[in-house]
Amino acid sequence: MPEPDQRPEAVALAYDTVAATYAALLPDTRAETPLELAVLDAFVAAVGPGARVLDAGCGTGRITRYLADRGLAVRGADLSPGMIAMAREHQPDLSFEVAPLTRLPHEDASLDGVVLWYSTIHTPRDGQERIWAEARRVLRPGGHLVVAFQAGTGTRDTAPSHRRHGHEVTLLRYRFTADEVASWCAGAGLVETARMVRAPVGSEVDDQAVLLARVGA
Repeated sequence: MPEPDQRPEAVALAYDTVAATYAALLPDTRAETPLELAVLDAFVAAVGPGARVLDAGCGTGRITRYLADRGLAVRGADLSPGMIAMAREHQPDLSFEVAPLTRLPHEDASLDGVVLWYSTIHTPRDGQERIWAEARRVLRPGGHLVVAFQAGTGTRDTAPSHRRHGHEVTLLRYRFTADEVASWCAGAGLVETARMVRAPVGSEVDDQAVLLARVGA
């Protein structure tokens, strides 16, 4: 059986389809454990109050909201117009743009921080390096990055979970180890500063990982 279409436009269409359901099911950070939130808070502390931050692959803006409430000057970007429409509806005081991870809407070295919160998971291995290079491009010297993802190897077909909510979408989720993600960070000139990997809880089926990194010297 051929692999499902994972081109950015196909991923965007899938998320356009599920956007309203996604916003209803995940309105805030209730899906995150205290460990995830602790790493996010460490990122907030690292960039400092008022820092210019991009939530890249922001979805419906729930993490954007969390960061804004903690004093960051944060904007969101996502390749799905449907998800951005939900973000603008539910977070009307924040700014959101339609943009893919490989063409972030910011100038070189213009940001204090970049957030990739479960937004790299639909990009296959051969597209990962481009994401990290683009994140590095927009970060200033000394800037910070945080990335969250399902850790492991192989792929997961997300169609069954979407079907339970009445949507027929075809979308793969790629799993990579924390060491692999750290190596892509390093290749882009980012130095890992911390990582958290935990076992699945509740309905999760994969380990969950979060890495913190900063622009190297």
